[in-house]
Amino acid sequence: MTTRIPVTIEGNLTGDPEHGAGDSGNEYARFTVAVNDRRLNETTNRWEDAGTVFHRVVVFNQQSRHVANSLRKGDSVIVAGDLRFGTYTDKETGQARETRDIIADNVGASLRFANVAVDRVPKANSPAADASGPVAAPVSYTVAGMSR
Repeated sequence: MTTRIPVTIEGNLTGDPEHGAGDSGNEYARFTVAVNDRRLNETTNRWEDAGTVFHRVVVFNQQSRHVANSLRKGDSVIVAGDLRFGTYTDKETGQARETRDIIADNVGASLRFANVAVDRVPKANSPAADASGPVAAPVSYTVAGMSR
């Protein structure tokens, strides 16, 4: 049984996304998001950084291509997905290590401090995605009469 922990984070990319494909052919993009915690210091009445947490994010399939083509180091992003925990054995020390990744359902550029131009792509993934399809005029625009 898997525990789903939904999360949403906003932060900055620490590097360009890494894009590739797994052994099964599934495309992925990996990147790290730095989330800065800012708090109001009630004594000075000024905002202060209270620490940075780094989150590793993985996104799959078509969205991975969009992430790799659109986002760069320093970009502000919003990520929504599920937190996944894992373990592995360190090859150098032989010690068990833990990992924490966000498997993203949705990744977007934050518009808080930036303007973004959206370049829409077809939802279908075939030559038919670019086809215009048949065009028909409504009966009211044609000379065809209606009878009952």
